[in-house]
Amino acid sequence: MNNIASPSLITKEYRTLSRIAGPLVFIDRIQGVAYGEMVEITGPDGDVRLGQVLEVDKRLGVVQVFAGTSGLDLARTRVRFTGDVARLDVSLSMLGRALNGSGQPIDGGPPIIPEASLDISGLPINPSVRTHPSEFIQTGVSAIDGLNTLTRGQKLPIFSGAGLPANELAAQIASQAHVVSENANGQERGEAPPAPALPGSPAQFAVVFAAIGITHRETSFFIDQFRAGGAMDRTVLFVNRADDPTIERLLTPRAALTAAEYLAFVHDRHVLVILTDMTNYCEALREIAAAREEVPGRRGYPGYMYSDLASLYERAGRIRGKTGSVTQLVILTMPDDDITHPIPDLTGYITEGQIVLSRDLHRKGIYPPIDVLPSLSRLMNAGIGEGKTRADHRAVADQLYALYAQGRDLRRLVAIIGEAALSADDRRVLAFADRFEAEFIGQGMVNRSVEETLALAWDLLAPMPAETLKRIPQKYIEKHHGKSGN
Repeated sequence: MNNIASPSLITKEYRTLSRIAGPLVFIDRIQGVAYGEMVEITGPDGDVRLGQVLEVDKRLGVVQVFAGTSGLDLARTRVRFTGDVARLDVSLSMLGRALNGSGQPIDGGPPIIPEASLDISGLPINPSVRTHPSEFIQTGVSAIDGLNTLTRGQKLPIFSGAGLPANELAAQIASQAHVVSENANGQERGEAPPAPALPGSPAQFAVVFAAIGITHRETSFFIDQFRAGGAMDRTVLFVNRADDPTIERLLTPRAALTAAEYLAFVHDRHVLVILTDMTNYCEALREIAAAREEVPGRRGYPGYMYSDLASLYERAGRIRGKTGSVTQLVILTMPDDDITHPIPDLTGYITEGQIVLSRDLHRKGIYPPIDVLPSLSRLMNAGIGEGKTRADHRAVADQLYALYAQGRDLRRLVAIIGEAALSADDRRVLAFADRFEAEFIGQGMVNRSVEETLALAWDLLAPMPAETLKRIPQKYIEKHHGKSGN
């Protein structure tokens, strides 16, 4: 972490270590030490490591060491309490940079020249000053824009499984949302984009991408994707690799959110924060809890994991009187594809919906493999409609959802009685479900505007008799039904 403490803040040094357990150091007979205080640990060979106070009792302190405790011993290790908390140096020069989980540059560029040094712990936005999210964000992905719309200030997780292309989808959304952002202030719906906004303009959009516990190959993939898509110059990339210290995984999302809050509420940017993979974060949380010998909760995770995750997710939102916003896309891998696992279960309680990736669609070669039936955006209604997307958006989404659900049910019936036993209407619905998966969901890497998404929806509905479109008001049927290209 940049500039954690200045020499003037250094106050106390101890050599009263009583125990070392995993990444934790236990110090006896301490006084005047605060929770969250930063610590300098000097090993027997003189190397200095950074740590943070994790727990404070009357006479005992527990410190988590960011670089691990290998090589430390009880007799010759010194612990110096700095009197300050973990801070991140922030400035507009962070845009276009790749940093490690502690905020240090890893792209070979110069150090960040700070405009401010902020406490990374942050605070959830006070509900009394929150503004309800109501502005549409166009991701370019039809299954999201059309059926599970993302709004500015929302927190929306993506539930993935091992081997599913969640990282590819995250990079695609980051790149496409970045391009669409130049069409902000009413320009989201396919009109020619205006001239690029000036630095600091409220119309500008930024991406803060936090990669937690990923491999070196995945690191290279994200950097290459952002550069190829032209999004790197407005992206701040925080990278915690799989071989980096476990403790750093707890810092990475906090550092990323601190940078996002600075860009949003100081420089009036609309910031999209992508956190991947939060499962790695929760595993680090469980490892630390085990080292502290805490009583485990469900499946070995600490009982406070819900409040810990909430302290991160609730930093998304909009503030009354501020132009900028912080929107979160949280990606997590469901162990064994189990949506009831504690990580997706607790995340679903805190956030405002979920996007679920399907292994069955992935096996069919459909990308992105978004299963729209269990997916949900609780703030969709606030972000769509006349003046935001289109007046018929809600009705069309409801009709697509209903017909696709009916088509999925018919597939199970066909497996029992055969397709020949279906009525003509049922066969049309079955054909719709196949086309819906192949053309609407399976768009590949194409970047679609919301107008293109709705036009495709009406094209899929065209073979259906008008009287079967019971979710759509008659005025929209008369305007769009059977008119390809509208």
